[in-house]
Parts: sequence; structure tokens; C-alpha cells
Amino acid sequence: MLPDFSDKKLIYTSCYCEENIYHLCKELDDIKNKIDIYVCFISNENLTVPLWKQRASKYSDGMIIWDYHVILIVKEKDSEQKINVYDLDTTLPFPCDFSTYTQESFKVLNIPQYYRKFRIIPAETFLRVFASDRSHMIKEDGTWSSPPPTYPPIFTSDSVNNLQTFINMIENLDSNDFVCLV
Repeated sequence: MLPDFSDKKLIYTSCYCEENIYHLCKELDDIKNKIDIYVCFISNENLTVPLWKQRASKYSDGMIIWDYHVILIVKEKDSEQKINVYDLDTTLPFPCDFSTYTQESFKVLNIPQYYRKFRIIPAETFLRVFASDRSHMIKEDGTWSSPPPTYPPIFTSDSVNNLQTFINMIENLDSNDFVCLV
């Protein structure tokens, strides 16, 4: 059975989806032998990806243009039917079944600058290599574009900031990662 987290308060900071998903991956670590867990970065070369049903939207349909967004995809092992999306920024149910999420969140805009690309990373890899010093959230005047989380930035022994390598949809990180156009 896929986790629903209905009884748990999750770590969440608005506009820090990559860190929210990082902490959600850590929550799932104890059941990783029963499920397949993937982190999904959504972006494009223009940093203009439309998503619907997003809480940060000012519109009734929940449409917003993100520079990038990060969600978690969880699948029961040995099942092609039970796949959920975990998006802490959606107005859709949490979690949401994959089919509903993709139909409601990824409306078709036949405008090339808005084509979405996806980088799919096994959660285990993401937890091991992801790092962000949050510098992408600091404006030219030195203020935060959105208040940072209260916990320290996420670092690894190899990196203090590699967020852009995940968002960059032109280059592959390695042979296990892929980018596809939708």
C-alpha cells in the first residue's frame, strides 16, 4: 500500500519544492523495499513551465508558470497500476494518483517555450547527491525572493550547490537519468 501521510505533519516551505521533496524522500526511507520512489524535476531551457492546480496560483484554475518544479512519484513494486504523485504545492489530493495528476496538472499548451521536460531520478540517488545553498532564491539586492526554510541548507561531502544540474534539461547527469518532452 502506498503511503498517504494523512497522520503526519510534513516539512514544507513555500517555493522550496526541491527541499520539500528531499525531506519527503527521507520520510519514505523505511519502506523503500516495498515501493519504487522517483524524484521528478520539471523545467525547460526557458525556465517557463506551466502547471495547473497549484496553490501559489492567483487564478481559479490554479495555473502558474514555474521556472521549475519538483514532485515525487511513488509506485508499488510489482504493480503497474498503483502509482501516486506527491506534490506539496498542488490543490489536488495528496497524494494524487498518477493519471489524475498528469491530466489535471499538465494541460497542453502548444507553444514551444512552454514545453515541459522531465528529469527522473531515483530517490536514493537524489538523497545521496542533491545539494542546495539556496543562492537561487537571493535577489540582486540581497533579499530573499521567498523566505528560506528554518532548517540548514542541504549539503553533501562533494557539493554545496548542484541544483542547477538537476534543473538543466539540456545535459544528462548520467545514463540512469533521462529527459523527455511533454
